Amino acid sequence: MDAIAERSAAGACLADDMGLGKTIQVLSLLLLIKRQHQERKINLLVAPTSLLANWAAEIERFIPSLSSMIVHPSAMPAVQLKALESDQLSDTDLVITSYGTLLRLPVLTEMDWHLVILDEAQAIKNPNAKQTKTAKKLKSKARIVLTGTPVENHLGDLWSIFDFINPGLLGTAKQFRSYAKKIAEREHNPYGPLRALVSPYILRRMKTDKTVITDLPDKTEVKAHCSLSRKQAALYSQTVEDIAKSLRQGVDGIQRKGLVLAGMMRLNQICNHPSQWLNDHSWAEKDSGKLARLREITEVVAARQEKMLVFTQFREMAAPLENFLGGIFGRQGLVLHGETTVKNRKSLVQSFQEDENIPFFVLSLKAGGSGLTLTAASHVVHFDRWWNPAVENQATDRAFRIGQKKNVLVHKFVCRGTLEEKIDALIESKKALSQDLLSGAAEIKVTEMKDDELLRLIALDLQTVSED
Repeated sequence: MDAIAERSAAGACLADDMGLGKTIQVLSLLLLIKRQHQERKINLLVAPTSLLANWAAEIERFIPSLSSMIVHPSAMPAVQLKALESDQLSDTDLVITSYGTLLRLPVLTEMDWHLVILDEAQAIKNPNAKQTKTAKKLKSKARIVLTGTPVENHLGDLWSIFDFINPGLLGTAKQFRSYAKKIAEREHNPYGPLRALVSPYILRRMKTDKTVITDLPDKTEVKAHCSLSRKQAALYSQTVEDIAKSLRQGVDGIQRKGLVLAGMMRLNQICNHPSQWLNDHSWAEKDSGKLARLREITEVVAARQEKMLVFTQFREMAAPLENFLGGIFGRQGLVLHGETTVKNRKSLVQSFQEDENIPFFVLSLKAGGSGLTLTAASHVVHFDRWWNPAVENQATDRAFRIGQKKNVLVHKFVCRGTLEEKIDALIESKKALSQDLLSGAAEIKVTEMKDDELLRLIALDLQTVSED
């Protein structure tokens, strides 16, 4: 890959399945560059804030001879960060920063780098986002991106990534949108020509491929179907009526979009627990079908003295889940969410991995769904569902990755008769969006649905919803 940087200046996309060691591959490349050149080559790595400490730890563990500097408020005082100049960066092999810091420090876009590496490069999937535009201003001999989900929502994600690593290869955004529409109209091998065009620049290996790794245990995914309590069903029905009433009033544009998103959020909260929506601090187990199902699963995990990860998209669910699980296990676990500091995340992960007395880890999907190695767990619970399965899969692979010695059982909670069950069916039907090109999945865009489609989606199926 260094030959790419030196001779052709072509970029590369390292799209190995999550858990196959993309970090180690990049560090090996950087070490090779260091050994091959007498003159120091300065490289830039941009990653989500939550992963900065992880990169530093991996460098210290595997290649301490590689000098690195974290350019981020968590690693240096704000005054020093603001006054940073290019000559202060020239005495290091790798500068590590976050996407947010990249936006705020012009010196990073002014530097001439050897390699620019983007971790979790789905962060630049939106070509109109400010951080995407800033990343594309970076100057380097070559560019490399790391992402387990190069096609997260639609083919436009792939175009944006390639516009960063190899500008022009897939044409302009307008040209590619036109091309993507034609792909959808083809019946035979629709993705063949595009796959042939991009495959020389993509390394994509899957954990399920036994030619890649033979000793990784199996992963089994099951749907954990839950019934609504009577209180949940009543609140759900009232919410559907409220949404229908608002739609009948003829709202449109941004107002309609806000209404739909708020309504979806409310229904998701009710499916978790009425107290999440009512904010009454009750959290009674009898009021939530999901807590009842979680108890059944947790009691089995506890009896086997195994560990589990529990993911939720809602920050306010973390503490109730921690208390509930602690009562079942008889021991407290750990919690990680967006307010957990970068410094504390490292110690939490280490404690979970090494301390046999810590039985569970509750994580927010956004803060804990990427970059962490949590192979001590053999059970993964998705307490509430994210409508993009690529995000869920990435979270699952905190446990299902190299280093895992046990089979991993994944429990995806679905409330019967609700929008969760219908969304789950829609996701399953949409997974073929780009399977022929890369591993990816479609995101359901509910705000673009017509009123009648939306109401059918959220309507309560009274024949299947009740707990009785």
